[in-house]
Amino acid sequence: MLPLMLKYAVKPETGVSIAEYTLELSRASSVVMLVAYIGYIVFQLKTHRQIFDSQEEVEDEDEEKAVIGFWSGFSWLVGMTLIIALLSEYVVGTIEAASETWGISISFISIILIPIVGNAAEHAGAIIFAFKNKLDISLGVALGSATQISMFAVPLCVVVGWIMRIKMDLDFNLLETGCLALTILVVAFTLQDGTSHYMKGVVLCLCYAAISACFFVHKIPAPL
Repeated sequence: MLPLMLKYAVKPETGVSIAEYTLELSRASSVVMLVAYIGYIVFQLKTHRQIFDSQEEVEDEDEEKAVIGFWSGFSWLVGMTLIIALLSEYVVGTIEAASETWGISISFISIILIPIVGNAAEHAGAIIFAFKNKLDISLGVALGSATQISMFAVPLCVVVGWIMRIKMDLDFNLLETGCLALTILVVAFTLQDGTSHYMKGVVLCLCYAAISACFFVHKIPAPL
């Protein structure tokens, strides 16, 4: 949110571009976010792992046996990642053409449709664990993915662009930033009491539908 606030708070001076200030702030913020994410991973997987392990998981560790070994699972993970990366590159290259053919805004395709398809495996896994009454794992899959994208992937792209001398920043438009802030608040209030029932699911789905409608009607001109 800081780059967006900076753009509206700083008055443009003669001969000074706000975009340069926004770029510098975005790079500094990206470094801070990456440090925060690394600290979060160390906290979750190393120093305070017991906080994130539910009692059900501890009890089920002896009952469930691994279907495949570590290296077999790692090989499948690497192979599928490479295939998905190749397909994602193809999809990104056809977004503009698909937008013109279908008459749908680029923002709706890139923010709503592609994440649904791209994260289909994670969505399926979260639903399967939820059906098995393993809500902690289900939330870990869903929230872990969102945290990884927002706190690791996005700032990493900015830092890599910085290294490659490509000007990438965190200056998202007001609608995107507002939707992200709204989503964080809704999810936080939904999970704060530690209970789960169908009404919470209904609220979350309706919230997602409302955000989807925003991007469906929001037309962003295609980049030149």
